[in-house]
Amino acid sequence: MPGLLTLAITSPIIGAIVLMLIPNRDGSKDGLIRNLALAISLVTFGVTLLLWAGFDPALTTSASPFQFVERAQWIAAFKIEYYVGIDGISLMLLVLTGFLTPIALLSGWESIEKKVKEFSIFMLLLEASMIGVFCALDIFLFYIFWDFVLIPMYFLIGIWGYDQRIYAAVKFILYTMAGSVLMLVAIIALSWMHQTQTGDYSFDLLKLYELQISPDCQYWLFLAFTIAFIIKVPLFPFHTWLPDAHVQAPTPGSVILAGVMLKMGGYGLIRLAFPLFPEAAWLFAPLLGALSVIAIVFGALVAMVQPDMKKLVAYSSVSHMGFVVLGICAFNMQGVQGASYQMLAHGVSTGALFCLVGMLSDRRHTRLISEFGGLKSLMPRFTATALIITLSSIGLPGMNGFIGEFLIMLGAFKWDPRFVVIAALGVILSAVYMLWMFQRVFYGKVTNDHNKGLLDLSIREWAILGPLAAAAIGMGVAPNLFLKPMEPAVQLIVDRVQSRKPIEDVRAEAVLPRSVRPKPRIPGVPAPSPKPQVPSPVALRVSEEAR
Repeated sequence: MPGLLTLAITSPIIGAIVLMLIPNRDGSKDGLIRNLALAISLVTFGVTLLLWAGFDPALTTSASPFQFVERAQWIAAFKIEYYVGIDGISLMLLVLTGFLTPIALLSGWESIEKKVKEFSIFMLLLEASMIGVFCALDIFLFYIFWDFVLIPMYFLIGIWGYDQRIYAAVKFILYTMAGSVLMLVAIIALSWMHQTQTGDYSFDLLKLYELQISPDCQYWLFLAFTIAFIIKVPLFPFHTWLPDAHVQAPTPGSVILAGVMLKMGGYGLIRLAFPLFPEAAWLFAPLLGALSVIAIVFGALVAMVQPDMKKLVAYSSVSHMGFVVLGICAFNMQGVQGASYQMLAHGVSTGALFCLVGMLSDRRHTRLISEFGGLKSLMPRFTATALIITLSSIGLPGMNGFIGEFLIMLGAFKWDPRFVVIAALGVILSAVYMLWMFQRVFYGKVTNDHNKGLLDLSIREWAILGPLAAAAIGMGVAPNLFLKPMEPAVQLIVDRVQSRKPIEDVRAEAVLPRSVRPKPRIPGVPAPSPKPQVPSPVALRVSEEAR
């Protein structure tokens, strides 16, 4: 169906405009506004499901990698276009965005009491801009959507957040804007290179893939894009804005921030940084892999000592998103497909965790683990749902978290087993801090009198947690439903990057054992004096046969 992508982007924008026209100074129409915003988000979700139903993975080829393509001239002088399309990777992220937005709106149904109209407008604008990021094929358009995401999230944290909300909002905007400016410079440089090589400016992603860029230039452009993306992920040591933003944001903001916004960084690495600059990507992949495993272990260790449930979940996001970057750095079929799947699984599980914490906070107005205990006897349905989400977050086999982490570690093991040994520690630690939190909150005796009157799940809360728990189980039981649409797109991107692997590395992998393979060298840094190596008899025999 033509126009579906434009409808997915514009329906939340049209809905936001409709809400703007509703007068609501005294708050008398808050109920109407909430219902309209929810209905609009459900319509958008329905459009993403239509895209999924109409998507055919068999049509994804190197000649035509994207489907539902729409194209129109925008700024003719610089060949900037409204150019959108999706492959299997972006399709799944569109569905995730459409799925989580109505859940986020429902999670703030009672906790958001002031400026309901403005809150609903910002949530819809945020959804539209995130969808735009995942389907933009003109990189200038990609940048517009990328930067526009910051505006509604800044206000969601700054207006409806908690005590330190202004500090958290400013820190969020400064970190992410710094990365965005670097990316903008790199985008302009790419268009200028296209003009010098062909005579025309272009921001068409597929045309920019074919640019001939010198290795030295690739290194700087790769760094500009990658810094912007790993700030958004966020990867150690650029992660410090995230815990503050999560702790201070309202529950709907945390759900969208963890569930979708962080995935923009991983998507950018897969779609732009690695395939645009493959030679530079191969050089810096070991460094990014090292930062990934540091993030995995560091995030888990810090989460383990958090007294605040929301901050614990925030640091768990740092740890889990480290797995995503590790899979991307391996850049083989298993690693990239695992990273793409893990982004979906993390969006469901962590979004659900923030909903659970928000429900307890709404009841008790505290998020301290020490304030709870024994909730199993008071809230059995809430406890059962929380157990399902906890098990999905720690990657229990049969749940959504297991599939992504397994594929990532399989791909990373094929690339460099040393990273997997360290990353496996993060899997163990995630079980420790999540199950320890679950034990302290739900088991034992009810020692705090304030907890004795807590109510179990309401119908609205069932509508939030039921779909999330079902998705966590469904993704673990039937992963091919999500993996199959992504597979051709992942294969095309992996083939492109693998084909540009430095020839010295390819020859070394074919002939030499790991211990004597040449290490990648950063330009401008003198190579170390070679040490005499005695090749093994097997290597000598293989070399002789190769001649």
